[in-house]
Amino acid sequence: MEKRRSSRKSVKQGSLQGWIARLKASPVVYHALLIGVVLVLIIVASSIFMSVITRHGTHRTVPDFMGVKIADAERIADDERLEIIINDSLFVPAYEGGVVLDQLPKGGVQVKAGRKVYVTINSFREKMVQVPYVAGRSLRQAKNMLEVAGLGIEKLIYEEDIATNYVLAEIVEGREMTRESKVEIEMGSGVVLKVGVEPERNTTIVPKAIGQSLQAAKSRLWEQGLNIGKVTFDKGINLLNQKDARVYRQSVAHNATAELGAAVDLWLTLDDKMVEKNSQASDKQARDLEEQRLEAEEALRDSLEQVESAQRQDLMKALQQSSAQSANVTETDEDEFF
Repeated sequence: MEKRRSSRKSVKQGSLQGWIARLKASPVVYHALLIGVVLVLIIVASSIFMSVITRHGTHRTVPDFMGVKIADAERIADDERLEIIINDSLFVPAYEGGVVLDQLPKGGVQVKAGRKVYVTINSFREKMVQVPYVAGRSLRQAKNMLEVAGLGIEKLIYEEDIATNYVLAEIVEGREMTRESKVEIEMGSGVVLKVGVEPERNTTIVPKAIGQSLQAAKSRLWEQGLNIGKVTFDKGINLLNQKDARVYRQSVAHNATAELGAAVDLWLTLDDKMVEKNSQASDKQARDLEEQRLEAEEALRDSLEQVESAQRQDLMKALQQSSAQSANVTETDEDEFF
């Protein structure tokens, strides 16, 4: 029995060796077959490797972490083989400190094991920042310094002065700041600025706020010496998505003339189509206002030229009359002398 098995094995080995020998006798066929075997092995190995790397078949459902404390969220994520990454924080008084306010991906989404979940948590208190001293600077410089510090302008108060749009005084929580003042207030708060204005230079051109975020719109208006009036948000806008909202309406038209210190009301929405529609209408109105302003300026120049021309004519007549009277007086004196 064993001899038969040994005999069969020898026959098979001889057949295999003979087949290999025949292949080697034809180098083209032999190498083509060898390349094909190598490619198959590479494809199989790559498939196994990618399956391990991408965790094929190990999908997880992202839990809803909204309203969950960050410590509990991290524990739940670890059980689900997910990773929590804190990428932002807000201070919302209505929520407890350390609570998850937003997450990406959202709860219920299918992801692979090991996926990072980015969350926004509620701060325990708003960050405090030092107020920079901005008195004696131009309004633009003062605005920029406050914004870099994470602050804004609560109100612009204009007072008669020879230096238009220069900050005369800075008031924080009812007290006037000095160079030695070391005051800290909550980030996002505003300060009151007293700004100078010459009576004959008390107007400004209203900038375009439509299409801008609330912060960008405020910055543009402050830079032109205007205050922020009432801010109205459409339904669906909250502290979490407020940064995505855009101004679609302003109470004083873009390119209109307004007094320094005037307040401009703003309306914000998440509807991009509404913003685009109103932006185009605002641009058209701005062009019309610009044309009207140019016409008014041209009419004023013409009027002034006419007044100046009339004044010159009156002056020439007065000079001529004065010269004639002088000549008459001179002739009379000469007659009397002779």
